[in-house]
Amino acid sequence: MTQHDFRASRRRALAQLSAAGLAAASPWALRAAQAQTKMTIGVIYVGPKDDFGYNQAQAAAAAEVKKLPGIKVVEEENVPETTAVQKTMTGMIVQDGAKLLFPTSFGYFDPHMLALAAKYPDVRFSHCGGMWTEGKHPKNTGSFFGYIDECQYLNGVIAGHMSKSKKLGFVAAKPIPQVLRNINAFTMGARSVDPKITCTVIFTGEWSMAVKEAEATNSLADQGADVFTMHVDGPKVIVETAAKRGKMVCGYHASQAKLAPNAYLTGAEWNWLTAYKTIIEAAQAGKPHPNFLRGGLKEGYVKMSAYGPMVPEAAKKAADGIKAKMVAGSFDIFAGGLKDNKGAVVIPAGKVLKQTDLELEKMNYLVEGVVGSI
Repeated sequence: MTQHDFRASRRRALAQLSAAGLAAASPWALRAAQAQTKMTIGVIYVGPKDDFGYNQAQAAAAAEVKKLPGIKVVEEENVPETTAVQKTMTGMIVQDGAKLLFPTSFGYFDPHMLALAAKYPDVRFSHCGGMWTEGKHPKNTGSFFGYIDECQYLNGVIAGHMSKSKKLGFVAAKPIPQVLRNINAFTMGARSVDPKITCTVIFTGEWSMAVKEAEATNSLADQGADVFTMHVDGPKVIVETAAKRGKMVCGYHASQAKLAPNAYLTGAEWNWLTAYKTIIEAAQAGKPHPNFLRGGLKEGYVKMSAYGPMVPEAAKKAADGIKAKMVAGSFDIFAGGLKDNKGAVVIPAGKVLKQTDLELEKMNYLVEGVVGSI
């Protein structure tokens, strides 16, 4: 045994004796001492925490979590969707003692989070956006997400009122179901104002690729689009590029209003703290891990950015009216008969898909009015 090992062993022995003595003398004192031990939570981001987008929205929630009693938060940003995230999560568990992890990026779920969950069954894992499935995925894993397509529909309503060219632009990363829901909802919201409106989408293929995002924005502007929105991790480049071209923007993930105050109409924002608190409170209370959490405007999972000064009252009134119906549960975005942009019926007449319907989590089409392909 080395001198270092001897000292470590001695510290452990003293700690055990101390705890035993405390318990014998006063059981309530031991409980009080244990209560002072903070639960460590790990949060992992695929990009920078100040990206004016997806990662910033998650980091904003983590910042609020740090203020909660009995919680310690460890974070790591710019972690790619590779085995690198497994190393990060392992470090948080082994070195920091994390008992709950929030791997926030889409590609972290399978195989990375699932691999760690099998290795550390006493640690809870909550992934943002993944599709947790009963009987398929471990009970110590789960997923949470928000119905932000509600906000993108409202973005579309505002865009429909503001567009003069009747051409909208959407810069998207990858054609996964959540992205397709946003493109479709945005287009449908705009076409509820004017059915002649079209929305052209360009997929960059990457969650964060500034050069491709700028190229896509300029290309859409060249094609006549005058109102933009997006689904990429960091909307900053798209917002600033569109504003430089004299175009208008509806934001995404977080507010980008201060980046382009004269171009920013409104935006679809996350309020991840709602989900974080639900998951954390269950862990603190020793209750079953929430495996599948979803919510929209009504539940406080998402919210709208403040309207820009250029948005007229008629547009605000139209959007606010639909928002009130969404919160009341009397407005459904996806209802029959809905056609895709190839003319095929994707939701038959008389059928309504509620936000909680898992069929929407598998969306694989672009609706009528969208110019582009998957």
